[in-house]
Amino acid sequence: MLTTYKQDAAKRQEMGIPPKPLTEMQVTALCERLQAPPQGEEAELTTLLSQRVPPGVDPAAQIKARFLTALAQGETTSPLIAPNEAVRLLGTMGGGYNTGALFALLSHKTLGEKAAEALSRLLIVPDVFDRVVADAPTQPTAETVLSAWAEGLWFTERAALPESLTVTIFKVEGESNTDDFSPASEAWSRPDIPLHALSMLKSRDKNALNTIETLKTKGHPVAFVGDVVGTGSSRKSAVNSLLWHIGEEIPFVPNKRAGGVVIGGKIAPIFFNTLEDAGALPIECDVSALSTGQVITIHPYEGTLVGEDGTLLARFALKTEVLFDEVQAGGRIPLIIGRTLTRQAREAKGLADNALFRPTPIAAETGKGYTLAQKIVGRACGCEGVRPGTYCEPRMTTVGSQDTTGPMTRDELTELACLSFDADLVMQSFCHTAAYPRLVDIAMHDSLPGFMESRGGIALKPGDGVIHSFLNRMILPDTVGTGGDSHTRFPMGLSFPAGSGLVAFAAAMGSMPLDMPESVLVRFTGTPKPGITLRDIVNAIPLSAIHRGLLTVEKEGKKNIFSGRILEMEGLDHLSVDEAFELTDASAERSAAAATIRLSESQVSAFLRSNIALLKELVAKDYATKATLERRIAAMEAWLATPELLCADGDAEYAEVIEIDLGTLTEPILACPNDPDDVKPLSEVAGTQVEEVFIGSCMTHIGHFRAAAALLDGEGEVPVRLWMTPPTMMDQAQLRREGIYNRLGRTGARLEVPGCSLCMGNQARVAPGTTLLSTSTRNFPHRIGDGANVFLGSAELAAVTARLGHLPDVATYFEKVTALAPQKKEIYRVLNLADEPAS
Repeated sequence: MLTTYKQDAAKRQEMGIPPKPLTEMQVTALCERLQAPPQGEEAELTTLLSQRVPPGVDPAAQIKARFLTALAQGETTSPLIAPNEAVRLLGTMGGGYNTGALFALLSHKTLGEKAAEALSRLLIVPDVFDRVVADAPTQPTAETVLSAWAEGLWFTERAALPESLTVTIFKVEGESNTDDFSPASEAWSRPDIPLHALSMLKSRDKNALNTIETLKTKGHPVAFVGDVVGTGSSRKSAVNSLLWHIGEEIPFVPNKRAGGVVIGGKIAPIFFNTLEDAGALPIECDVSALSTGQVITIHPYEGTLVGEDGTLLARFALKTEVLFDEVQAGGRIPLIIGRTLTRQAREAKGLADNALFRPTPIAAETGKGYTLAQKIVGRACGCEGVRPGTYCEPRMTTVGSQDTTGPMTRDELTELACLSFDADLVMQSFCHTAAYPRLVDIAMHDSLPGFMESRGGIALKPGDGVIHSFLNRMILPDTVGTGGDSHTRFPMGLSFPAGSGLVAFAAAMGSMPLDMPESVLVRFTGTPKPGITLRDIVNAIPLSAIHRGLLTVEKEGKKNIFSGRILEMEGLDHLSVDEAFELTDASAERSAAAATIRLSESQVSAFLRSNIALLKELVAKDYATKATLERRIAAMEAWLATPELLCADGDAEYAEVIEIDLGTLTEPILACPNDPDDVKPLSEVAGTQVEEVFIGSCMTHIGHFRAAAALLDGEGEVPVRLWMTPPTMMDQAQLRREGIYNRLGRTGARLEVPGCSLCMGNQARVAPGTTLLSTSTRNFPHRIGDGANVFLGSAELAAVTARLGHLPDVATYFEKVTALAPQKKEIYRVLNLADEPAS
């Protein structure tokens, strides 16, 4: 074991990264070795056991806990680890397999006090909490533990955020998105944080990592600075990579770092929250006076940035004073768990609140009505509504995990010692790696389903489809959920997408922390002219905001009225739920915290009846977990029995109201290379040559493929490389039954496995330097192809462009698309699985 481990460690050392954490088999061999250690290996063996084993309920941690427990109980011996040292090491393993052993040792004659000392500092103790409370009146060591929890020893022994921090600046000008921190092309390596971190910023500056290392020689921590930081996907891997370079080691947790300082003119909401979860200090302020190499002092309590010469560089106000507690606790998640533990311990002892923690924000009552989003969150919190600025922990009814972040979610779940999900429904998809899996993806396809199913989750299969398109068929009206992908944006109800750490927390605990955002209302009126699509309406939202000065394309001094707020929409009640998702989905590109849209009861009812048929089909096909699926079917049927939809109050207040008269939209609207905010009318870019076209992603539904087939019919192969990917296996099956696949095949289209395909760019990519028109979600630089220029538009515009080889002029577009009018009802017919088989 040691020989193989050293060989692997040497290879990684050449890359400048530490060896991988020990596996279950390696820890088994290590424990055997520790019982009779060869001379000269003593220090290495003990270091491996104490520092290189994952915490929580990782299988390797289970072997370690058993071995240490046997040492403490005298059932085995090691010349290197005495019983009291074994107890101490049990206390460094987080929670999970160690806590039961420590509780049992509380009654040990000689090790009881040592066990109490270790257990007193642990946070994740649900399996022993009640037993400690029960024994405390009669067992002194149990009383010691309960008192330590009640006094918050886990918190008070940690250093508070200092009055001042001196840092060296590393600045990235303009916007740095999550693709910059965690490139999609390297998604396979995300669970291996040090390895994946080597790819950070490689598309922006090949010398960036060397620059950071050089800046560290000044003797100060390096703070990351940018005009706009962390836009795009909800990738915990982006924060993991950044903190690997600017954060601090976490004792007893291998290959993961926390802490660090990030300063941005604007920090994207999901990225901000993920920084909080990791114990970092995120600061939003004017960064124009900051530059790479500059040494500054941060005064977090005063809210100032000061240069070496004492010059005031910027002022700031932290999002909330609770950030001070989050940094001290090592992150928002440990703070939440710890606060709950301390509160419950004090209640068990009959003690009042000790005001140890800063109070979470509660907004003042306004006397006004609630928005739809505020009512949905209120229902999840057991109240009528939640005011913006109030901290709450809404119940998570539905949680989604996808495959490029799923392995990280698995790691986070093991750290949380989660052996069963408390969220009502947790689903794992395999849509990002279905089409062109690497060996590492195949291994993940084999291992991750069992992990999720063993905890009560539902695991889809590669080729079943996009997480969002499938998860939407499992959600309940007017409930709250989350997902490990920024496009987890429910078309009914509300979802607050998050990084993998917070997704794991929501799945394990059944709730998630939320500082309730304000809402921006987009109210649609009028009727669009024939040929204006929902994607044009999607792009009309940022275009309208730009015209009103509420959104700027420029990154320096960026304005974005939607950032961090909930995008609420009304005026399109006739839309099917499938169509509505196109609007809520695109709120991710607005950097909105969430989105919701008012729909009709009849459309929601029809959608649920279709979804019940699908879920019953999954049960019949032995998808696990059967009990979870049947519970969700019952909940859907209960809603249909007494249907009710929440709606906004007439006097609800919004941060902004944007009125869009659909009758004023006279031509298609596209997002231009390479920024989803850079939206322009077709007439401004008509004639641009296009080499590749992609019709697919979660922004499409079955009607888009019927429309594309009708627009492409009868003229042979197209002059472009045409990619087409239906979002789910249900869409694929129905398109085959209707003969659409045959018609598309005759155009030369590349028909992909249902899933994400080209959208993320982690596997298939367009040729370097290609100009592409795509129906996908976002078009950040290098996301879909190196140096690619990506337009985002409707499936109808994509089909016309594919036939021509260039973006059409407005007249040509309308001529082609309005010819579909006689077939419109049939083309855009929704997929009703209550009438049609699921597959």
